Amino acid sequence: MKFYPKSRVERPSIHHPSVRPRRLGLLKAAAVNLVLLQVLFLSLFCYIFGSLFQQSGHIHNINVLFVDYDGGPIGDAARAAFQKLKGPSFPTFIEQPASVYPQPGSIEGAICDIEYWGALYTTANASNALSAAFAGGPAASSYDKNNVLTLVWNEARYPTVIDSVLADSAKSFSEAARVAYSQANGKLSLQTINSSDSAALAAFYDPWKLASNNLQPTSQGSRVIYNTLVIILILIQEFFYLGTINGLYAQFKLYTSVSPHRIVVVRLIISVVYTLIGAMCTAGAIWAFRSGWDVNGNQFALTWLVLWLFAHLNFLFLDVFTIWLPPPYVPMALISWIIGNITSILLPFELSPAFYKVGFAFPAHAVFQVLIDVWSSGCNPKLYYSLPVLFVYEVLGIILSSIGVYRRAHYACIKQEMDEKAFQEQFEATLREKEEAQLARREMMNDYEGSGTSDSGDQEENAMQRRATETTIKSQEQADLADIIHREMSRPRTERQDTRRESTGPSFSLPYRD
Repeated sequence: MKFYPKSRVERPSIHHPSVRPRRLGLLKAAAVNLVLLQVLFLSLFCYIFGSLFQQSGHIHNINVLFVDYDGGPIGDAARAAFQKLKGPSFPTFIEQPASVYPQPGSIEGAICDIEYWGALYTTANASNALSAAFAGGPAASSYDKNNVLTLVWNEARYPTVIDSVLADSAKSFSEAARVAYSQANGKLSLQTINSSDSAALAAFYDPWKLASNNLQPTSQGSRVIYNTLVIILILIQEFFYLGTINGLYAQFKLYTSVSPHRIVVVRLIISVVYTLIGAMCTAGAIWAFRSGWDVNGNQFALTWLVLWLFAHLNFLFLDVFTIWLPPPYVPMALISWIIGNITSILLPFELSPAFYKVGFAFPAHAVFQVLIDVWSSGCNPKLYYSLPVLFVYEVLGIILSSIGVYRRAHYACIKQEMDEKAFQEQFEATLREKEEAQLARREMMNDYEGSGTSDSGDQEENAMQRRATETTIKSQEQADLADIIHREMSRPRTERQDTRRESTGPSFSLPYRD
């Protein structure tokens, strides 16, 4: 292969005594790091899959309010349908008397206050209206099959989960109730039905359709990633820029040349501005692809501010990871932080094992609850704990990150002192070598001149001129040597070793080294 000729230079055998220790060290380090990473990712996979495990078996934890304003056969059919469908994979119906919720509007308030995930109610006098429709005439033509059984829900609360768990279950419930009504009242209805009236026949064969009172329709396709990719990308966005900022501070050696309290202020300003712009872009992308979602400008502004707070506290906490954790463990902490946050909002806690309520402690769960409250115009009143959680993370992040600046400045000064000491030692060693070489040359020259025929006066004059010249050259050489060593040691280590070294791909410091 004519490319990269140096790669074909003959190297020692893998069995050579000088290579064998390195080979064994490599295998040992690779094996230990393999185990660490496999255990980490196996744990993360088990954690996130465990939150989704047997999801259908937890659907009974979804509570649905039932209010029977009708008080007739339709209400009885609804109760019979629930007894038939009742089980671990069906929501639990909690019936309350009409006196507790005297008007359908009060049911909407209960759903908005998240007392229940949803509610079903029968319309007052619905059974009498249906019986009258069987007789035909004006009662049949004016009969409204959409005003019998109504579902009240808020689709903005975990929209994809609510669609499959609540809305689909309510449709199944409505069909089961219709069958139960036909079984209990079919014979009597056949005796009274006006078979010559098409409206009466239509009411008999299709007595009602489930009506939906959706407090906040959320049917756009992008809703699927609001509690997944949006949160993941925000976390990764902050991690990347944090790495850039830390690299710039190290490159320009600001920790040894600028007061730490000024660094704290400037870093805080930079992080605030960066996360403000990033949150605006994220909120703008959500709004750009909202696809008819009924949200307004005020909700956009609140979404922007909430995402800004979330992004900034994550910027600070990721900075805390890089400060207080050993560098090899920072990537591990990042992926664990991401999975922990995402798992806390993949599903409502009602559909996961009780252990996963630990997700209350993650900021992603808090921020998603706040966003639901914003998007549904206040119909998710969990701000009493969500906002304090976010602000606790923000305050702790500012404190620990600020202390970390002083920590970095402390160790940067120590490193600078060590580099200066190493420079001085290298300079003195190199200078000693040059002086020894010059002394050897001078002795050889004296021996040569001592064997010459010049008179003593000329020899003395030549010696004085030579010593003056040597002193001047020596001073200049020392200055040049110091400058070369200083510049060489100031360059990055990888650059000092080989300025043309090609990258072998991304790499991280290893948690274990032999």
